[in-house]
Amino acid sequence: MNEYMMATYAVGNVIQDYDTDKLFPVLGFGARLPPDWHVSHEFAVNFNPNNPFCAGVDGIIQAYQQCITQVRLYGPTNIAPVIRHVIKFGEEAAKTNTANQYFVLLIISDGVITDMGDTMDAIVYASTLPVSIIIIGVGDADFKGMEFLDSDTGPLTAPSGKKAVRDIVQFVPFRKYALSSKASLAKEVLAEVPKQVTDYFKMHNLPPSIQKQDAQVKQ
Repeated sequence: MNEYMMATYAVGNVIQDYDTDKLFPVLGFGARLPPDWHVSHEFAVNFNPNNPFCAGVDGIIQAYQQCITQVRLYGPTNIAPVIRHVIKFGEEAAKTNTANQYFVLLIISDGVITDMGDTMDAIVYASTLPVSIIIIGVGDADFKGMEFLDSDTGPLTAPSGKKAVRDIVQFVPFRKYALSSKASLAKEVLAEVPKQVTDYFKMHNLPPSIQKQDAQVKQ
């Protein structure tokens, strides 16, 4: 099992319990795709662009294992397209003006981000939506750029000058937890998400939704 799979299991097995249908869209980036071997930075890992959803963590791993044998990994590492993909979900959820949906994007990459400007723009915009982003760096690359996106010391500022309205990115290098338990990695990468969720809904004055159920009294 490689680091991509270990990171997916560690985080996915925790976060999937907060999803009602446990169906997750899984996207790849930085690869040449058959049959013409064009470079793509946003493709369905199950090769079904109309339905990129996988069932549970096991479904994600299965799709990844099948995909990795059919594509050719290729730089550069552009992650803005997959962030914008999730932004579309966030935009639709924001229109409902309820506290029913929140989206967490998990990005696992072994490369240095090469579209930093576009990525910063996308993150700053995503900070206005019900979206959080977790980035796990695998391998021995220099992840200083990814650490910069995890703006714990102040709001992230895009090249346009716009500032993030809240911190939505958590970056963790996998090598730091390679010898630790899966629970340790999951705890670290998910540590900021609860506050990010509550901060968003408080910012928009959206109280938690309460599902009403019919009560049946037996005598």
